[in-house]
Amino acid sequence: MSTRTAVVTGESRGFESVAVSIDGEEFAVLFAPYRRELLVHCYRMLGSVHDAEDVVQETYLRAWRSIGGFEGRSKLRHWLYRIATNAALRELEKGHRRSLPSGLGNPVEEPTGDHTLERLEIPWLEPIPTALGHPASEPQDPADAVAQRQSIRLAFVAALQHLPPRQRAVLLLRDVLAFRASEVAGLLDISPAAANGLLQRARDKLAEAAPSEQTVSDTLGPDQQQTLDAYMAAFERADIPGLQRILLADASLEMPPLSTWFSGRAAIIGFWKSRILTGPGRFRVVATSANGQPAAAMYERHADGSYHADALQVLTPAPGGIARIVVFLQPAVFELFDLPMTIDHEGSAHDTAT
Repeated sequence: MSTRTAVVTGESRGFESVAVSIDGEEFAVLFAPYRRELLVHCYRMLGSVHDAEDVVQETYLRAWRSIGGFEGRSKLRHWLYRIATNAALRELEKGHRRSLPSGLGNPVEEPTGDHTLERLEIPWLEPIPTALGHPASEPQDPADAVAQRQSIRLAFVAALQHLPPRQRAVLLLRDVLAFRASEVAGLLDISPAAANGLLQRARDKLAEAAPSEQTVSDTLGPDQQQTLDAYMAAFERADIPGLQRILLADASLEMPPLSTWFSGRAAIIGFWKSRILTGPGRFRVVATSANGQPAAAMYERHADGSYHADALQVLTPAPGGIARIVVFLQPAVFELFDLPMTIDHEGSAHDTAT
């Protein structure tokens, strides 16, 4: 097995900076503690777990191949973020900005189900399992822990996609990861003044694009948990009056890859009543969590009575009800969440995702 020589700091090896020879397995051990946080950083940058996985893999390979040039003048973590961020920026040069339907056009607001649903084959924003999105160990400072959870909220990640790539990178490195301006400048090969300028422009643009987060809480109180339980039960029963009571008047519903989206309880209920909730028992619902928010895995009944993976709903609870629902109509996302692809009428898994 090939080896590389590097100057490794005490941060990663437990002693003062020293030149050492390491092989691939040893490097993998050094890399492992940073893998999850690098994945989350690349997810925020790219809006896709799959793209983030590819960039993290590229980061590992580039770091291993160039470990001989790592002279220990910066922390290993900073060096890896330099490689990962620049790899993500190269990916973004392909021009594939990921969006949600609300970022593409105006909503439907009429309370009728007679709408043309347009499907667009474009790169859509993807959800991330909450467990994957959290760091391997929670920050000791509760405020830092809250900030980390908020930084994977679906609304925040969607708003990030409106920023130019370098502004996006600087904002994440500074405001989410708390790197200093001089460190960000070094990571991106720009001056500290340029880094500060990009940060200010990014903050200004994000303030315009990002919706208010006052509806999102980091823990569900008893009332909100009761609301979520009632929502999932009402969906299974096709209980339209019950769902009307749960949705806020200004709730929104998005369903990528459909570009059509709905704003307002009346419009959502009208659509569900005529096109989706045509009778009780059509769907089974399994609770999960995505982007630090409650989520519901939807299974649709087939002719043999079994239920097959259909869609993942990411929910935004608010005081008094549900404020936003983003439905990912791609059963493939169930694999990210280790959810079964099929369950029987009693809720037992038939075939787990691999």
